[in-house]
Amino acid sequence: MNTKWNIKGEYLESCTCKGACPCIYLGSPTEGSCTALVGWHIDQGRYGDVVLDNLNVAVALHSPGHMAEGQWKVVLYLDQAADPGQSEALGTIFGGKAGGHPAVLASFIAELLGVEQVPIRFEASPGRRRFEVGDTAEADVQAIEGQEGAAVTIRNHPLAVAPGETLTVATSRTLRHQAYGVELALSERTAFYSPFAYAGP
Repeated sequence: MNTKWNIKGEYLESCTCKGACPCIYLGSPTEGSCTALVGWHIDQGRYGDVVLDNLNVAVALHSPGHMAEGQWKVVLYLDQAADPGQSEALGTIFGGKAGGHPAVLASFIAELLGVEQVPIRFEASPGRRRFEVGDTAEADVQAIEGQEGAAVTIRNHPLAVAPGETLTVATSRTLRHQAYGVELALSERTAFYSPFAYAGP
């Protein structure tokens, strides 16, 4: 019998694409390939009887070309604050083994380079989001100011980390990852953040 689960919270992503990222519209990355850091903060969640509130997960990934064609190389980071049961649940969900949208994302992965449990810190303030993943990675992003100071948003894009949600368009103040051959040290590149909600089976 499959374990019922649900998680919701907020996610951010930032990548090497310049300007308006074509990947979410099923286009090719602006740099030919795409390297990204994606982080999820779980406000509320359960995997069976396991409570997942206030835990974090992050993924560093490299796609050699068109992201919807897969062949991603991925490093999965689980929150060091998670106990063994919570860590197992997070690995099952974000490894794609529990179904739901994470399984769709996992279907693009060709190689899992590593899984680590590290301290992960998430910070949110008006117009700004930040993930810090141990000493290895960081994404610090600032929302782009639109007309009359409103947020710039995107909805119904075909390649989505958080289906059904409206993305806030941002730019990276800092984007870095240095491990497993997935190397990033950039700023002023594409970023997004939004709520997310996943469930299964």
